[in-house]
Amino acid sequence: MIRRPARKETMMLLSLALAAAAPAAAQDFQSTQVLDTVVAQFTGKPLGEQGGARAPVDKRLKLQACAAPQLEWHNAAKDAVVVRCMAPAWRIFVPVNAVPQPKAAPVAVASAPVRAAPVIRRGDPITVEAGSAGFSITRDGVAMGDAAAGARLLVRVDERKPPIQAVAIESGRARLPGSAE
Repeated sequence: MIRRPARKETMMLLSLALAAAAPAAAQDFQSTQVLDTVVAQFTGKPLGEQGGARAPVDKRLKLQACAAPQLEWHNAAKDAVVVRCMAPAWRIFVPVNAVPQPKAAPVAVASAPVRAAPVIRRGDPITVEAGSAGFSITRDGVAMGDAAAGARLLVRVDERKPPIQAVAIESGRARLPGSAE
């Protein structure tokens, strides 16, 4: 005859199983203290100092654990650090107490702004490119406006869908913003 555990024994086993699983579940989240440490190492300044993070990473964040977080400056002003994880995919921005930049002496400019000549004109047929290392894709479209090399423009690639944004490269060619050249 098979003996069934009593209700009290079942509850105790369930409690033990949950208690054992709790530390394992806690390990699934990225430590915010570790993120604070890597940001301080990246900036070279401790938390709260000029050039360091303004405040610690919010402890309420429940980010999946990341074996190798990547750090980079958000912009040239160095007023935030981007902490990114590729797998699992997440990113956060950590504000930094920016170091004041010395102000340059004002330069008087008497010339009028120079406008570059458009390489793509409204109505031109163009090829829109996208891709990165290892792959590329192209799509034919029609320019919705004029654009100089490096300028953005709208391109209609499908009559039933809204136009897409692209960056003019040369006459008849544009690429999607953010894709490798």
